[in-house]
Amino acid sequence: MRHCSVQVRGLLTRDELDRYNGLIEVGSYLEDQGRHDLAYTVQKEIDLLIMPAIERLKEKSRVRDRQTADYLKSLHEDGDDEASSEEQ
Repeated sequence: MRHCSVQVRGLLTRDELDRYNGLIEVGSYLEDQGRHDLAYTVQKEIDLLIMPAIERLKEKSRVRDRQTADYLKSLHEDGDDEASSEEQ
């Protein structure tokens, strides 16, 4: 079974995490039994389950990028203000 990243797991809700752990356990058991056909189906369910957490991670990244852009813009504007006051 393929695990999702620690970052994604950290953004799963309690219910999603419980379901994820159960599906991983079932999938691992199926792989041990050589039932890779059924383990594949379980893996697809895991992939669907983690999609909302992946979207939450992407949104956190977008927010961080916006905050960084705003910070850099404010630094640039502060530099322009200092240059203007030095000219006077």
